[in-house]
Amino acid sequence: MLRYPVDALWQEIAYLAYHLHWPLSDLLDLEHMDRVRMVRAVSAMNARAWEAVRDSA
Repeated sequence: MLRYPVDALWQEIAYLAYHLHWPLSDLLDLEHMDRVRMVRAVSAMNARAWEAVRDSA
């Protein structure tokens, strides 16, 4: 059985904690694919926000 790299797990958790301000226990309770989806969704929102900033400059 393959295990998910611990460093990758903590990077995802830190990213979500920084942007969503969720407690660690809630982030650790997420299933792997749910966490990956959340990381992708937050990343997409950040990209759109930065595009809007660039476009308004």
